[in-house]
Amino acid sequence: MKRLFLGLASVLVLAACGNGDTAGSGDSADKVKIRFSTWDSESSLDAQQALVDKFNDSQEDIEVLLEGYGGEYDTKITAGMGAGDAPDVMYMWNYPAYSGGLEPLDSYIESEGADYKENFYETTWNYNSIDDTVYGIPVGFTTHALYYNKDLFDAAGVDYPTNDWTWDDVREASEKISNADENVYGYIMPGKPDPYDFEMYLWSNDTAYASEDGETTDGYVNSPEAVEVLQTFQDMMNDNLALASESWGTDEFSSQTAAMVVSGAWDIGSFNEAGLNFGTAAIPSFEGQESKSVLSSSGLAISADSKNKDAAWEFVKFWTNEEANIERIDYELSVLKSVVDSEGLEEDEYKSVFYEMLERSSEYGPSSFNIENWSDFADQLSMAFEQVFNPTTRVAPKEALDSVVK
Repeated sequence: MKRLFLGLASVLVLAACGNGDTAGSGDSADKVKIRFSTWDSESSLDAQQALVDKFNDSQEDIEVLLEGYGGEYDTKITAGMGAGDAPDVMYMWNYPAYSGGLEPLDSYIESEGADYKENFYETTWNYNSIDDTVYGIPVGFTTHALYYNKDLFDAAGVDYPTNDWTWDDVREASEKISNADENVYGYIMPGKPDPYDFEMYLWSNDTAYASEDGETTDGYVNSPEAVEVLQTFQDMMNDNLALASESWGTDEFSSQTAAMVVSGAWDIGSFNEAGLNFGTAAIPSFEGQESKSVLSSSGLAISADSKNKDAAWEFVKFWTNEEANIERIDYELSVLKSVVDSEGLEEDEYKSVFYEMLERSSEYGPSSFNIENWSDFADQLSMAFEQVFNPTTRVAPKEALDSVVK
């Protein structure tokens, strides 16, 4: 999950405001000061600061001060909440961990009228809520999709993937593309997948890590459907059709070691910069099912301890409005239906499939929001995945998954 924010935030550059002299009108000393924290601290671009400046220039009574926390984001947010000194407005993703320190936003949303909430894709609210209470306004997201290298497909005489492909199709294509002597494989995936991301494959085969209330894992995470998912990938590795990457698999895809990889929209820019001739398609499905995708989602939340919540809400509305969505369109997927329509994103050569996956996945939510001891459970899953996909172990999927519930 954290990879989303490394991917999205690496281009959402955050130069921390110093003395707050960015407002364009009025006396800065007389304005309500709003602290706004983000999870990046790079300074090669100033995209976010420029948007903050635009807001400040439009305000007579409010001034926003940007604070870039970088890799210490969670530590600083946790410390701020513990001391009653959290930023007024903050980027957020881990609502299960932080919701106790966040302001419920349902009444603010209701005050904007029904059209306000309906303009956001419904699925994005699922990732910004806990127990039907909204704690964050969606800012950006990515689902996942299948990237494929057109040159490697052409060289092997294989038709390009479509949105109707199954994992059997991936296997058949990989049999024609893979060449161990030339170190080329049909498919690449992480050897130790992120448990948050990996659940989408279980959804795609009609199961999940746990029951809807998160209280029961036995019979879910180790179900026959879950075993089939892991077995499908392990079989491809055993037959030298797929490779387990030590990282995410995108480096191997960029170096044309692998013809296919599943990843988020954050890789579109880097693959273009690498000069790859690539395309995107829906995640392949399991026989008789329709593939689903997890969302890597970011939202904007307000601290429960903020003394200026109405002013904070004004900034949240600005940061999540159509103008701001369009400003960020080159590096993150818009969460607003109106922007998707006006900018033709559902017809975009690369981005359209991520909205297709969003529509397919509207009824699904990650078990991490419901499993009380998610951190410990995720550690057990990571160990099981590594046992299954590591070439020196290759433990049987059923055995590995049974160990998680024990």
